[in-house]
Amino acid sequence: MHSPSQALSPWRLSVAPMMDWTDRHCRYLHRLLSRHTLLYTEMVTTGALMHGSVQRHLRFNAEEHPVALQLGGSEPDDLARAAKLGEEWGYDEINLNCGCPSERVQRGAFGACLMAEPRTVADGVKAMRDVVSIPVTVKHRIGIDKIESYDFVRDFVGTVAEAGCEVFIVHARNAWLQGLSPKENREIPPLRYDLAYRLKRDFPALTFAVNGGIVGNESIAEHLRHVDGVMIGRDAYYHPWQLTTWDEDFFGEASSTVTREWVEDQMVRYMERAHAEDGCPWYAIARHMLGLRHGLRGARKWRQVWSDHRLKPLPPREVWAMAQAHVVDEPEESPAA
Repeated sequence: MHSPSQALSPWRLSVAPMMDWTDRHCRYLHRLLSRHTLLYTEMVTTGALMHGSVQRHLRFNAEEHPVALQLGGSEPDDLARAAKLGEEWGYDEINLNCGCPSERVQRGAFGACLMAEPRTVADGVKAMRDVVSIPVTVKHRIGIDKIESYDFVRDFVGTVAEAGCEVFIVHARNAWLQGLSPKENREIPPLRYDLAYRLKRDFPALTFAVNGGIVGNESIAEHLRHVDGVMIGRDAYYHPWQLTTWDEDFFGEASSTVTREWVEDQMVRYMERAHAEDGCPWYAIARHMLGLRHGLRGARKWRQVWSDHRLKPLPPREVWAMAQAHVVDEPEESPAA
């Protein structure tokens, strides 16, 4: 247990950037559950910011802080312009994606394929650091394709660190650029947490957070014995209620007093506000809440109400009342032995 007075790394615990998932509505929910967990945007490409709607890609709720913007790109000038925009919009950190293996990202010559070009990454990091005062961080894999030697990721980190990057988030799997889908890339290449630990030993002055397949507070605590931080991905999305334990378990706060009913009420208020502001439909927000009652009796029926397309014309408070009719705040009965 850490007392709140101790200076803890801002990267001690975070929720991973996840395409189609960690939008501003998802982050608003996660912030209701944990005050200190660092939240990341979905990846935003430099091209989207240069040629698309900056507001659509960068707007977020003031309540989300601390929140980091993840960028995808490889051209130093474009990265610098995008990072500057991110700082102007109020983000607390700029993160460069060097871990995404999708073919679409490869065609744009960024993501995991950048690990083969550490000098390019270093140039991008330096260009961003020259124009912003907030931290510039890198999220990367431990290798690409069949390259499994520790020297590869060690040299990548060393080169990028020389450009001034002090924080590395290590997805502890290789990225296979050929033959696997992004989903398979999250599951098939073996996890090798020991390589992330070794990076911390070899670069003790740098900050390292580990990511990939981490589930449960015991596992988080074990990783924190070896590295500075842990990033949780899909488990945080599917089981968001666990975030209510993190401030106490990992940041030395008093235990959380929030209830699911309070969180749901806050989300319904948020839905009403979002609709009034820009016509955002409630179901675009509700989809992120579906794991809130995981493991409780009535959860399946509760989810079904929030997911029922026939209810889309109704106001969210009415839908919530219908969902609440199925709620029982007790764990699901485990099968008889």
